[in-house]
Amino acid sequence: MPIPARWYFDVISPYAYLHFKQLHRLDNRVEIEFVPVLFAGLLKHWGTKGPAELPAKRIHTYRQCVWLARQAGVPYSTPPRHPFNPLACLRLLIALGSQRALIDIAFSFIWGEGRDPEAEWPALCSKLGVADPELLTSDAAVKAQLMTNTAEAAARGVWGVPTFECRDELFWGLDTIDWMNAYLDDPGLFEQAAMQRASATAPGVVRRQ
Repeated sequence: MPIPARWYFDVISPYAYLHFKQLHRLDNRVEIEFVPVLFAGLLKHWGTKGPAELPAKRIHTYRQCVWLARQAGVPYSTPPRHPFNPLACLRLLIALGSQRALIDIAFSFIWGEGRDPEAEWPALCSKLGVADPELLTSDAAVKAQLMTNTAEAAARGVWGVPTFECRDELFWGLDTIDWMNAYLDDPGLFEQAAMQRASATAPGVVRRQ
């Protein structure tokens, strides 16, 4: 029996790319719905900053992703500019049905080949087999769908990408495949005493704004 799951992503995230390249390790019962969201919209909703917005974390993130890709044997090349504006790419993927094969092409173009999706927009569209991308990305329904995807993800508790949602549980980060597989094998995983204690932990101090 297929197990439905949503995978929330933004092509701006190198971690989402690296996670995408590990999806073959996921339990084969899982039926994935790929959901493009605007990472910046999630950051705004939760009042947080992305790793590229913190100078020290920015360099650490880029270096870590190079190392992680090497460890995983995944093609990886940092694009010349980051962050870039992912809106057009996300809208185009939505217009094309958020198909796994096309998401792979977009991710590989940006993070596998290290190319700029804005500066090389025509080349990316060509790889995706789209002759008139403006017609698709300017569609009001497509724009609205990306906004809806992002708002619904935030409402479900999604704060970052990549995130899996399965059986109302969220698994954030590129290192969650094994954890999610364990949960699929044991749906009562989060009912265990240690998990319940972790979930009930109260904040000891609140940082002043």
